Amino acid sequence: MDEVWAIVLAAGLSTRMGTQKLLLPVEGKTMVEKVIENILNSGINNVLVVLGANPDEITEALKSWPVRTVWNENFREGMHTSVISGVKSLPVNAGATLIFLGDQPFIPVNAVQKVVEAWKNSEKGIVIPLFNGKRGHPPLYDLKYRDELSNLDPEVGLKSVARKFQEDIFEVETFCPEIVRDIDTKSDYLNEINKSKENGRDHSF
Repeated sequence: MDEVWAIVLAAGLSTRMGTQKLLLPVEGKTMVEKVIENILNSGINNVLVVLGANPDEITEALKSWPVRTVWNENFREGMHTSVISGVKSLPVNAGATLIFLGDQPFIPVNAVQKVVEAWKNSEKGIVIPLFNGKRGHPPLYDLKYRDELSNLDPEVGLKSVARKFQEDIFEVETFCPEIVRDIDTKSDYLNEINKSKENGRDHSF
């Protein structure tokens, strides 16, 4: 899947968490490392991580992973700026990009694979994963929309592209609730860790 790139949005301030959530432990790694591990295990080899807050600490956590990073100097202005920064940093021969959130460490490999397969088979330029009909992450955008993704409406973000090209959307049911759950607060984090522990996973460093 060399034509597919994953963009990981890892620029946030983690204000509601009170500490940099992407560095919290998840299955023996930091949260952002777990996101990257899942991406690589899905067969995607090209990963671009968009940094903002705490760039040195996150870069240090990622030093052993085969990823590229880019720093979004406008990260305080909202998530859409990180999408723009990531898309503008993709190589010209990239075919499509999946947009991952850095605080969704439990998205299953097969959910990612379903999205990529749907792009390859549906002849649609935008593929959005669903859980019980609710849209989640990671959405995939064919890079024929590079210009649109590089000029997102700050009020609407990624949804502005989907709204503009609704006839080019393919929705794929993943049956994975993890695609619609992110981690914003300590309560969210503990709930996700507890759910994972019930599945026998180890969260110690």
